[in-house]
Amino acid sequence: MRPTATGENTHTRYAACVDRYLIPGLGKRNLTKLTAKDVRTWLNQLRNTCQCCAHGIDTARVEPHCCAASQCCHKLLSPLTLTYIHSVLKSALEHAVREEEIPRNVARNVRTGTPRPRRFEPLTADEARQLLTAAQGHRLHALFELALHTGLRKGELLGLRWEDLNLDTGTAAIRRTLQRTSAGGLTTLPTKTRASERRIALPARCVQSLKLHYEQQRREREAAGTTWQHDGHVFTTAQGRPLDPTNLTRTFTTFLRTAGLRRIRFHDLRHSTATLLLEQGVELVVIKESSATPTSASPPPSTHTYASVFSATPSTCSATRSAAPDSQTAADTRVSAAVAVNYCRQAAN
Repeated sequence: MRPTATGENTHTRYAACVDRYLIPGLGKRNLTKLTAKDVRTWLNQLRNTCQCCAHGIDTARVEPHCCAASQCCHKLLSPLTLTYIHSVLKSALEHAVREEEIPRNVARNVRTGTPRPRRFEPLTADEARQLLTAAQGHRLHALFELALHTGLRKGELLGLRWEDLNLDTGTAAIRRTLQRTSAGGLTTLPTKTRASERRIALPARCVQSLKLHYEQQRREREAAGTTWQHDGHVFTTAQGRPLDPTNLTRTFTTFLRTAGLRRIRFHDLRHSTATLLLEQGVELVVIKESSATPTSASPPPSTHTYASVFSATPSTCSATRSAAPDSQTAADTRVSAAVAVNYCRQAAN
């Protein structure tokens, strides 16, 4: 089935899961005779199988140093990956049920357990300051600052165009994302959800950084001359082409290593936004009460992800407020509160 534009990356991940795990493990089974016991046995085998041995990872190396050298590294799948594989199988069998190819979805009768959520250590106020200080002079300083202050996703940042920004009023319209897909390469897609298409307030320091970035981009355009390939994106290469998300990840990792900072994922900047908002003087109650309230009995995964930030004590909040710059104005505080509301409404997406 041909995936929709917005589901391209999801389709790619599903296809990789099917090719790597489902077909080798269950591909020879007759679909109508598949039982819950078959699924349970297969998952248990996956759980206890070294993936380095199963997929020849060490064999492909120029100089094997573990499994191919008779020293198994016991590289096992994580509980989270096993749960994902199980969910892909359930989705596939559910589709077969809807098409009346099988009477029931036997994978629903198999329990894989609830995986422990990934432990996330958000940037502290000091680490956030160190990161922004180290980013001064970097050609993507404005991007790093915008990510840390607003909690925008990587694709949303890279999808920004100058027409989306109003630096006079300090606002940004989030209308699209930029992603690399297997079918279309570097592609502009709609936002992750309908609710993700929104207008956000920008802190004064982000507005200033974006103005400096605009001047920097103008100088790069003049230096590139006829080779400039700008199509309106805010964050581009030195030749005006859109930034590839993978290249941004590499650049960010290199930046952290060069600056001597703790290694985190780029997406962790989004998770760390609440920490920075506390430093800016936003009351913890604003962040808590402005978060989306779950409609189901069990809270979404994001609730657990941000729990360490939301459980900060009042004394911690006071300490971070005292660390905020003395020059911060009441207007900046109101903008920070607006950013907090925007961030928390995104938390469940």
